[in-house]
Amino acid sequence: MTAPVQVGPSPVGGGPAVSLTAHELRVLELVAHGHSHEDIARQLFTTPKGITPTVNRAMRKLGAANAPHAVLLACRAGLLDGRPRRHGDHAGFAAHLYRGEKPCERCWEGERAYRRGRKTARKVPKVDAA
Repeated sequence: MTAPVQVGPSPVGGGPAVSLTAHELRVLELVAHGHSHEDIARQLFTTPKGITPTVNRAMRKLGAANAPHAVLLACRAGLLDGRPRRHGDHAGFAAHLYRGEKPCERCWEGERAYRRGRKTARKVPKVDAA
């Protein structure tokens, strides 16, 4: 199990230190990207009923009134950077390169599939509709 993330007081709020687990952070990140509890449960291989307590626990730790407020407070505390993390497609591959990182294997596979699709599209003759 991963150790909880410790963060000091928020620079804007001045509240107490916050300790979120890696699972709570992952769930908040998915909430930040607009995923429903069902989508989050599917991605994390759990049930939607297991996501709700995790979100509630993170909200309580952050002192948030609701899930979007928890996301905002987590971003302000430096726990979430607010940027989407895409993986497994052309955009994820490009994001790795933009950040100066070596692309992960999942993004390489997505990039290869994208290039194959582009190559196939170039070979298909165009038909005039006239």
